[in-house]
Amino acid sequence: MTSAEAIARAEALLPGIAVPEGAEDPRWQAIIEVAGFIDSDPHAVLEFVERWGVHPDLDLRQAVATCALEHLLESHFNTCFPSVERLARSNPLFAETLAMCWRFGDVEVPENAAKLEQLLKELHRAR
Repeated sequence: MTSAEAIARAEALLPGIAVPEGAEDPRWQAIIEVAGFIDSDPHAVLEFVERWGVHPDLDLRQAVATCALEHLLESHFNTCFPSVERLARSNPLFAETLAMCWRFGDVEVPENAAKLEQLLKELHRAR
């Protein structure tokens, strides 16, 4: 499967609706498949994250944050952060999506951690 095929499969399911607690959500599984292309096609995954990370459905944004965005930042912080920062500053829903991400990998590098924390503080104050 290619990144374009994984994205097309995911987008055929999205936005969809959350399944009951404890059930396997096909939306989350599809987002995990898209995230599988972070190393080989990070720009396509970033475009997917930008498109779905602003959706009003909280569960969908949680999936985007924890299954894709945090892993993009983990491996490709320097190339992805400028776009992520721009979107977080312009869209409060994406700012919330970003805030849900755990911090590991490239995000743990002190200068990257400082950039992210500064952005999140600014966004929080702006609310």
